[in-house]
Amino acid sequence: MEVSTAAYLAESRSRQLAELIDWLRIPSISTLPEHAADVHRAAVWLTQALQRAGLEHVELIETDLHPLVYADWLHAGPSAPTLLIYGHFDVQPADPLDEWHAPPFEPTQRGDDLVARGASDDKGQTLVLIKAIEALLQTVGRLPVNVKFIAEGEEESDGESIARYVATHTAKLAADAVLISDSHMLSPSQPTLLYGLRGMWGCEITVRGAAHDLHSGTFGGVIHNANQALAELLAALHDSTGRVTVPGFYDAVRKLTDTERTLLAAVPHGEREILDESGAPAIWGEAEFTVVERTGARPTLEINGMWGGFTGTGFKTVIPSEARAKVSCRLVPDQDPEAIGAAIERYLYQLAPPTVQVSVQKSFGAPAFIAPLDAPAVHAAVRACRRVYNVDPVFMREGGSIPVVNLFQQTLGATIVLMGLGLPNDNMHAPDEKFHLPNFYRGIELVIAFLEELAQP
Repeated sequence: MEVSTAAYLAESRSRQLAELIDWLRIPSISTLPEHAADVHRAAVWLTQALQRAGLEHVELIETDLHPLVYADWLHAGPSAPTLLIYGHFDVQPADPLDEWHAPPFEPTQRGDDLVARGASDDKGQTLVLIKAIEALLQTVGRLPVNVKFIAEGEEESDGESIARYVATHTAKLAADAVLISDSHMLSPSQPTLLYGLRGMWGCEITVRGAAHDLHSGTFGGVIHNANQALAELLAALHDSTGRVTVPGFYDAVRKLTDTERTLLAAVPHGEREILDESGAPAIWGEAEFTVVERTGARPTLEINGMWGGFTGTGFKTVIPSEARAKVSCRLVPDQDPEAIGAAIERYLYQLAPPTVQVSVQKSFGAPAFIAPLDAPAVHAAVRACRRVYNVDPVFMREGGSIPVVNLFQQTLGATIVLMGLGLPNDNMHAPDEKFHLPNFYRGIELVIAFLEELAQP
């Protein structure tokens, strides 16, 4: 007797959870060379999961660093839309280990949460996408749309391998839309669609004064302390209201439309939630914008780290000869990362006093992303959310960045649908990362609904 998709999902829950736990046990940390074999092992595990799901042309693609995994199912017909599904199987390092309540690669269930590194980012969410396809192929026997699947093992490091692959395999990956689940929803009952992500630019700033560290008693008051000079330069990058003072920094910023401000105003997440999540005593930043607008639609310049001189136990009274800082910007649509970086460099050189030398070393840069709200794939996602959650999704612009999004948009010209299934408190990149299991199971239903809605004319 034919089993319904709903019955199949209900019967498969324990197996789905066991498979996720099995995958999470693999410490596929792409940034650490000693875990290269583990990243490869996670890729092999994924190919086997795709084969079990019923996908075809499953391929493990070796690269100069970590592998890619591809699969497809292309029998819905030439008139049906083609959906490219993306995920990643590498994870962040687990440090600091002493802040985990259980070993990070020994998945532990606490109530409705599964705690492990990679649980939410992004193995859990990637497996949701696969299990939705599996449920349809194992019950209905076909998918309502053509599907291609690509996953990488370098998202948490540099992502160079997938960038090269997409550039040279555009026909193979061609699609009408791309589905990515690598973000969060506001709550287990409130689906969320991201239509914008901020871009990035980052650098390391070095300030050099004397030829070597000096005795503070002998040279204090006559030689500019590199730490002090660096602090003065960094402090000059913002005014007292939190606005960036770099000339031209805001010139290209695309203004929020009235429609967008209305959409963002409907997001049930404000100052109280930000303070609860951060533990900070008060909100800071551009007062003329709401916190939702500030974290998704306004650019920032942040000091991520600074060091110099003696920082060990005890005391060493020196005037450091060198001080360094890492600075990054989150950028919004129409801001060019290279132009922003050049403006910051010029400003720092202009501010630098003659008592020190300043150098700026760029680390990375990526433009912002914004999706059209009227695209058919976006409407399909809205209908899917209504079917499964009985509420309209909230539209948000996320403050973070997903580099592959711009890659797909610019190279493939496809509509990007960012339908995250994590939660704001999932501790992505932090100790005790978790995935809320009701989101895992309901997410499978959501992806099935999206595939079906995407097929509608």
